[in-house]
Amino acid sequence: MQQLADAFWNFRGSFRIAKVIDIGTQMSLVRRASGRFLLIDSYGVTGTDRERLLALTDNGAAIEAILNVHPFHTLHCEAAHQLAPKARLIGTRRHREQAPDLPWEDGVIEDTATQAEFSADLDFSVPEGVDLVTDDPDVHAASVLVRHRASGTVHVDDTLNVLAAPGPLKKLLPQSRLKFHPMLPKALQQRAGAADDYARWARDLAENWAGTRIVCAAHSAVRQLPKGGWRREVLHALSDVEKTLGKHREAHG
Repeated sequence: MQQLADAFWNFRGSFRIAKVIDIGTQMSLVRRASGRFLLIDSYGVTGTDRERLLALTDNGAAIEAILNVHPFHTLHCEAAHQLAPKARLIGTRRHREQAPDLPWEDGVIEDTATQAEFSADLDFSVPEGVDLVTDDPDVHAASVLVRHRASGTVHVDDTLNVLAAPGPLKKLLPQSRLKFHPMLPKALQQRAGAADDYARWARDLAENWAGTRIVCAAHSAVRQLPKGGWRREVLHALSDVEKTLGKHREAHG
């Protein structure tokens, strides 16, 4: 449990592929202006992290809602619900399909009406030109991005990545700048204009969230940005995928 700002905490967890390679996962905690809390994503925290989280949130009773923002991050939803069983449980449509026994609310987090309920504290962004859920379960290029307005902290799963060395090497080797997900070519909608929609969304994101100071990226790292770093790195990430977008335009118009 790492406190990144006065009202923002990030948890880094373990997620192993084939029970061997640990690519990590994350969950964030936000204290609203009202004093109550929101969990962003789900992770089954244990040990000291769990004790600190429960102490901070009145044994979980002060957690108002759990917002699951990545449709393919579903393994820990039940554990988070058990942590705060009275909290509102909100996810994407795929969360409700994958874990139908949990008490999901009807509203889904990718819809603006649901996002509006938390707009006093959080900004949301859903990538355009790509499918939030694709037919290929290995394509995770889209998620609902969340920005805590008071601290300028972004919580993002997969859509934007930070490449970081594993284990002890993380302290020795530098992080990469922000990068869009390598599965973007497979996630772009197969229609004319999808590449332009994605590029416009990315440029708007760079401008609208220009005050962002910290990025919590799933699987990899927390990235501290210098002044103006968000805008520069998002636009640089967009330039990195211009060849991909160009190929899509050639194929679909």
